[in-house]
Amino acid sequence: MITGSGSPPVTYLDHASTSPVRPEVAEAMAPFAGARFGNASGAHRMARDARRALEDARETVAEALGAEPAEVVFTSGGTEADNLAVFGVLGAAVERGDRSPTAVCSAVEHPAVLQPCRAAAKGWAAVAGVPVVAVREVGVDADCAVDLHALEAALDPSVALVSVMLANNEVGTVQPLAEVVARVRRLAPGAAVHTDAVQAPAYLDVAEAAAGADLITVSAHKLGGPKGSGALVVREGTALRPVLHGGGHERERRSGTHDVAGAVGLAAALDRAARTRDAESARVAALRDRLADGLLGALDGVVESVDRRRALPGHCHLRFAGVEQEELLVLLDDAGVCASAAAACASGALEPSHVLGAMGVGPADARSAVRFTLGHTTTADEVDRALAVVPGAVARLRP
Repeated sequence: MITGSGSPPVTYLDHASTSPVRPEVAEAMAPFAGARFGNASGAHRMARDARRALEDARETVAEALGAEPAEVVFTSGGTEADNLAVFGVLGAAVERGDRSPTAVCSAVEHPAVLQPCRAAAKGWAAVAGVPVVAVREVGVDADCAVDLHALEAALDPSVALVSVMLANNEVGTVQPLAEVVARVRRLAPGAAVHTDAVQAPAYLDVAEAAAGADLITVSAHKLGGPKGSGALVVREGTALRPVLHGGGHERERRSGTHDVAGAVGLAAALDRAARTRDAESARVAALRDRLADGLLGALDGVVESVDRRRALPGHCHLRFAGVEQEELLVLLDDAGVCASAAAACASGALEPSHVLGAMGVGPADARSAVRFTLGHTTTADEVDRALAVVPGAVARLRP
């Protein structure tokens, strides 16, 4: 358990939102917040030291993601990487002479993908040289897996970008990305495939699972790394127009002074995940099953939102009939149990889940959903604490 500023101790079950920084990651980053503070773009010895650390981190990230070092673009996190993928590919399509590029994405993408796609469709991106584009959102089944038949219907030679996440941030469903890629190559051979893999590296070998993708987004803080650090893999030959203009630091694909400490932290977190993935996946899955089975056995009217066999090991997404999620989350927080509802964005306000809506869950049921996500700090004692707290909180809210 995490010791909070007050009582009771904090039982943290919101790792899909952010995960505590691992001690070894913090240790790797520390020198670059102190004596090794150089700007990696300079020429003197302090700058060269920073540059070496940055390029070492790039090699580690590339290896973890199945890429070449030159294909790794460091960003300020997953949101920037997703925006760069969407606007960058569409912008490059325009530069090639396509005045009406089409984007295809699943209906359950993170807002960092959905909103740029929708903004482009509304013409907002015209200020960046991208005209109004066609956007086709593809539905999912009841377990949140993309509908491959609907995907096929959305694909044609006009498509410039297809974006399907590797694993869903809300319910944890792992998408059939290899099958998505195969259909894109057959029906829209000129399209670039992007996958938001932000939730995946702690539990999936992204190098294998996203081997066919042209662009891959990752973020450090979901797997024990720092906030504000991420990367976009851009495979060689994938045309990408920069979104941030300036010094052209990342091989003209992204400008801005490098956050060396953040890049080192991302690399350290990915390296740690690769070395512990199998054991950690089994450990966390067992704890997740203990939590889910315990709550299903303790309470009536509890439904798992997806088949857990199709989800990441750390995700436990439940709907509690007759309960409003906001009220339940307040009671859990008062008891020291941290969980969440939909995606953790904006001010923390609870908005209707577009993911559950796309899965066919009605508004009332969607408002009863709570996401418990486990991670590298989760213990059996924390699970038992949640099992002691949640049933009583639910009972208080039911008539």
